Amino acid sequence: MKIYLDFWLPKEALAFLRAGLRGHELLFSGKPSGTVLGSGTLDAGFAEADIALGQPDPQGVALSERLRWIHVSSSGITRYDTPAFRALVQEKGILVTNSAHVYNEACADHVFSFMLAQSRRLPEGLATPAFASGDAWLRHRDGCVPLRGQSVLIVGYGAIGERLVDLLAPYGMSIAGYRRRVRGDEPVRMVDDTGLMDALGEADHVVNILPDSPSTRGFFNGTRLGLMKAGAVFYNIGRGRTVDQDALLARFSLDPGFYAWLDVTDPEPLPEGHPLRSESRCRITPHVAGGHRGESMTLIRHFLRNLRRFERGELLEDCVMPLQNGRIAG
Repeated sequence: MKIYLDFWLPKEALAFLRAGLRGHELLFSGKPSGTVLGSGTLDAGFAEADIALGQPDPQGVALSERLRWIHVSSSGITRYDTPAFRALVQEKGILVTNSAHVYNEACADHVFSFMLAQSRRLPEGLATPAFASGDAWLRHRDGCVPLRGQSVLIVGYGAIGERLVDLLAPYGMSIAGYRRRVRGDEPVRMVDDTGLMDALGEADHVVNILPDSPSTRGFFNGTRLGLMKAGAVFYNIGRGRTVDQDALLARFSLDPGFYAWLDVTDPEPLPEGHPLRSESRCRITPHVAGGHRGESMTLIRHFLRNLRRFERGELLEDCVMPLQNGRIAG
C-alpha cells in the first residue's frame, strides 16, 4: 500500500516510520506542513495514496479513487467534522481515525497541574516572598483549598477525560462527565444535555475538553457559565472557539471567587491588550497541553499500531468515523 505523509517529521521519527512500514511505500507531500496541526494542501501525489497520515485536504479526499483510511495527526478533527465529509467517507468506504491517545496523557497532566496549582494558589505563592506574615499571608494560606472531596465535571469526556479520572482517583473527588452520546460503560457518572444544567451548578471544577465543531462553538456561553456555582474554577484545554470569551470576562466581574485556566483561546495568540491577559484570576498557557518530549515518536508508534490492525482487518484505535456497513479495513 502507498501511505501519504503531509507533515514534517524529525529524522529519528521518520526513520522509525520507514522501518515500521514493512514493505509499504511512503509518499511525501510537495508542501509538507511544519506541524501536525497544519492544514494539508491539495497535492497531485495524493491521488496515489491508499492511506493518508496527517491533515489531508478534504477536496483531495473527495477526488481520490484509492484512499481507504485517513489517520488524522491531531486529536481534533475540526475540518472533517461536517455532515458532508462524514457522508463522503461513508460513500467512498474510507475509515477515519484520530490521534486522541497520542495526546491524552500530556493533556490530562496539563489539566491536573492546573488543578493542583489552583488548589495550592501557586501563582500567588510564587509571587510572594519566601516568608511573610500579616493578614495577606494568612488569607493566602486560608485560600488553599484541598482537592479531596471536591467535585469535577468533565465536559467533552473522551480519551483525555478517561486519563484525568485516573489521575484524580486518589483524591476522592466526585467526578461526572458530559458527552453528546453517553455509551453507558464510562467509569464515572455521565450526563447528557438533560442533566448538564444541574451538573454545572454542582461542580467546583469544570473542565472543558470539547472539540471545535459547528455544534460546540460558543458552547460555554453566558447561560452555561452563569450556571456554574459561585467560586467555581473553569479550565479549557479543548478549543478556544468553544467559549464565548466576552461571557467569560463577564463572569469574572460577577463572581469575585471565579478563576479560569486556559490553554486555548480565540484567537491564538490573544492580541496584546486583550482583557483576559490582564485579568488576575485568569491563567493562560500557549496551547501546549498536548506537547511532550518525543511527541513525534508517540504519534508514529500510534499510527504503526493501527497500521498492523488495518492489515489484519481489526478494529482501529481512535476510530472517529467507522464505516456503517461494518467493513473494518477496506
